[in-house]
Amino acid sequence: MSADINPQPGIMQIDLYQSGKAAVEGVSDVVKLSSNENPFGPSEAAQKAFTQAAFQLHRYPSTDQAPLRAAIGEVHGLDPERIICGAGSDEIITFLCQTYAGVGDEVLFTEHGFSMYRISAHAAGATPVEAKERERVTDVDALLAACTDKTRLVFVANPNNPTGTMIGGNDIARLADGIPPKALLVLDGAYAEYIEGFDGGAALIEGRDNVVMTRTFSKIYGLGGLRIGWGYGPKAVIDALNRVRGPFNLSEAQMSAAIAAVRDQDYIDKCRADNTRMRAWLVKALADLGVPSDASSANFILARFASEQEAVACDAYLKSQGLIVRLVGGYGLPNCLRITIGDEASCRRVAHAVAGFKEAR
Repeated sequence: MSADINPQPGIMQIDLYQSGKAAVEGVSDVVKLSSNENPFGPSEAAQKAFTQAAFQLHRYPSTDQAPLRAAIGEVHGLDPERIICGAGSDEIITFLCQTYAGVGDEVLFTEHGFSMYRISAHAAGATPVEAKERERVTDVDALLAACTDKTRLVFVANPNNPTGTMIGGNDIARLADGIPPKALLVLDGAYAEYIEGFDGGAALIEGRDNVVMTRTFSKIYGLGGLRIGWGYGPKAVIDALNRVRGPFNLSEAQMSAAIAAVRDQDYIDKCRADNTRMRAWLVKALADLGVPSDASSANFILARFASEQEAVACDAYLKSQGLIVRLVGGYGLPNCLRITIGDEASCRRVAHAVAGFKEAR
């Protein structure tokens, strides 16, 4: 390549995203617990809608995504005109950085925050900035102290990934009121549906012009393989984001499945209840083995070990038993394993394997 042909500033600073592994060489009967997927998959209604959409694959999708926005608005009590849809909430995060951050600007997030915040900031030419957490929990004071006149976006995942911890509405409101005038607060609600009655921050948006919420169909809805997400915010922000959104960024098959999924809230209630039950069981089972975790509000727990060496060794042992979890050293948590809450059989296998690991040491 010519020395004169170079990527835009920030691009070569991006570390390639590492997704959760799905296989272990030489091991059969593998259970994947590394990507926070719904172990029960999508609802039957979503599967049926996706199958039926196959007969229209030769047709271009609608560009305004109106039916999907209407369904989301109906279920969540939101104005469809203030909703934008994308290929996962990752794409909405990218739109936000493209639209509101650039060279000379700063994008702020917590030290153990989702890696896409850093990646999207670099891709836009902006400078990523980390604020310390307090015992793996978002620290509003640290975020406010890290703000400067260059801050354009402040990302807070609530619940957070990979910690599973979250902060309350009063803290979020204080953060929204305290950030610089030119900054947007982005509430990443990828795991919001796992908390009964939680709106992901939607109510906070109504009285403010500096808060945006992102959500996804990849987690509790079981549609990670289809890549569907959405965002909600002030009309002026959504209008700006739509100007960088590709006109056909979601297919009709994606939208049909998502419409059926969001309207099947009975299925979501069941998945939430099962996750809550098995999460509590696994937390106690591992704690009894000397492996603590923080209070999680998501569909995973962050298991803490005495050292990085022990965490890596346990990960290797779990893989040998056909259990794939997630090392999170890249998130600044080298002594931890993030473990997705699977079905009951999977959770019992994890507890049994960790017990075996402990006994062997």
